Amino acid sequence: MKDLNSVLSTQYSVRSTQYSSDMEQAKNGKETMSRIRIAIHGAAGRMGRRLITLGAVDPQLTVAAALDSPNHSLLGDDAGLLAGAGALGVPLAAELLVPVDVVIDFSVPQAAAAIIETCRREKLPLVVATTGLDPDQIARIHVVAKEIPVLWSPSMSMAVNLTMKLCDMAGKVLADKDADVEILERHHRFKEDSPSGTALKFGEIIAKQMGHTQQVHGRSGRPGKRPHHEIGFHAIRVGDNPGEHTIVFAMLGETLELTVRATNRDCYAQGALAAAKFLAGKPAGLYGMSDVLGL
Repeated sequence: MKDLNSVLSTQYSVRSTQYSSDMEQAKNGKETMSRIRIAIHGAAGRMGRRLITLGAVDPQLTVAAALDSPNHSLLGDDAGLLAGAGALGVPLAAELLVPVDVVIDFSVPQAAAAIIETCRREKLPLVVATTGLDPDQIARIHVVAKEIPVLWSPSMSMAVNLTMKLCDMAGKVLADKDADVEILERHHRFKEDSPSGTALKFGEIIAKQMGHTQQVHGRSGRPGKRPHHEIGFHAIRVGDNPGEHTIVFAMLGETLELTVRATNRDCYAQGALAAAKFLAGKPAGLYGMSDVLGL
């Protein structure tokens, strides 16, 4: 017969193991419940696939829905397999049929307009990462943001948005220093809008601080002497460049250049995922990446 101490020790060990197992299950359940459920709109596109891949391994997120055009040939396919991230059990769909906490739109302007209305109707927080929106679409974002939380930025890159803050500072300091401003941007050959929305945002920030009232998009012929209150934009479309911007502040005798470049598209996807984490649970309003970064 085993002695009492041996029996008690064995019972304690069993109970301790069971307790640890119960606690681990509870912990895992809590982590699962606390994850932010995201829907990715434009999921079959290049950026959508990267969002799926990176979102699937983020411990704070669950990819709950993958949305794309009703006419897409891959509807019904597993979105994880489509993105090369392994099976997720999430089919590529045309409609949002499952509960989510935040929608990330990385599509095209026409499709973005539709998902904006869907999120307004369903009272869902929305990250708008689609570029090339026209003035009416941007105005609509401002209207919808009175009803739901919307985060919109011309660029999801965290480095770009930090550079915007630096441009704001430079514009303020150089406002009365007779500085010329030129903005050069490079993107891949497939980009349809020009100049980029990011370049235009840089110009808007600088113009507000420096009072520049004119814009010129490239130069040719004999345009004459450069006007002082002019910001020049130059768009380059080459290869598969994921994005590069250089902002030049030039005075007589010295020049300041701020350059930010992406080496791959993951910076935009990571920024959009960070925006989704920030936006979950926020009240209605219009937010930007500067809010995510605390700038």
